[in-house]
Amino acid sequence: MPNTERGFAQLVDMFTAHHVQRVGIEGSGSFGRAVAVHLALCWQSGQPVAVVEVPTLMTSRERHGQLGKGKTDPVDALAIARITTREQQLPPVRLTVGAAADLRALLDYREDLVRERGALVNRAHAELGGLRPGYQQQIPIMTTRARVRAAVDLLGDDSSIRATLCRRRLERVLAIDAETAELKQQITRLVAAADTTLTDLYGVGPLVAARFLAEVVDIRRYPNRNAFAAANGTAPLPASSGRTVRHRFNPGGNRQLNRSLYTIALTQIRGDTEGRAYYERKRAAGKSKREALRCLKRRLSDIVFTTMRHDAASADASCDQASPPAWPLLVGVGAVDANEARLTA
Repeated sequence: MPNTERGFAQLVDMFTAHHVQRVGIEGSGSFGRAVAVHLALCWQSGQPVAVVEVPTLMTSRERHGQLGKGKTDPVDALAIARITTREQQLPPVRLTVGAAADLRALLDYREDLVRERGALVNRAHAELGGLRPGYQQQIPIMTTRARVRAAVDLLGDDSSIRATLCRRRLERVLAIDAETAELKQQITRLVAAADTTLTDLYGVGPLVAARFLAEVVDIRRYPNRNAFAAANGTAPLPASSGRTVRHRFNPGGNRQLNRSLYTIALTQIRGDTEGRAYYERKRAAGKSKREALRCLKRRLSDIVFTTMRHDAASADASCDQASPPAWPLLVGVGAVDANEARLTA
């Protein structure tokens, strides 16, 4: 079936004809996003159908259990169908539409600009090292617009090709700084309109709060704080063997959320906060710096979960509406490529 609105309509008709109660989608945040949103919105109006996210890691493990079959779309679809049938705790897909989609687009675009700025500054530093030896004593770093302007002034009226290109890079940096400042203001307004209390937490600014709102979308997707911690990668993985009981770093989960929690943790450690006191207690108990930091991130994950749950409940109460029904508890949909979605019932 084609990966178009017409193909999505055919999917709905096929699922309805076969009385499908649950659909699993791999890659609902990337190639499978369009079909995931279409199915979820189509079935949100009271129909007993759940659209859940199947992690790619689970699909890979399931596929490896089918010896000699390799990796094909039918094999992936069968693996996803089995996981969807077996795993009842899979979270519903994120309906990244409306304000959440806008926030995510703005944040991603801003990060693209920040990465571009870093590359331009690095190149400018390399050029200035040859054009103006010893300039580092006057301009050690270019983290502010004032310092970037000072670097432009340092080039003066030098009309050589290298100086001209360096000047263009620095002017582009100034343009990026102005644009990122405008983006931050726009993001701040959207976060304020969301009426979230995340920004009341120490270390949570508009950008961090926006990332949680954009990535989580609906906190009720997660039944409890442990599921949320597993989704953001702060829940440690058991690594015990025999009489040795231990846990190891979890490299999975949403790394954007994990990075946001890391930012909050560092900010709290630097201030006189409960987070810092908790971190120091873990250090005193024999934890390494990294282990103590991971413990703090796990604790912060619980706080963020509770805060977002409270915000969701307050929003429902203010709108005088009951909480939406839980997503009902067997079809597998592979990561949809650019041309077609392959499924198996």
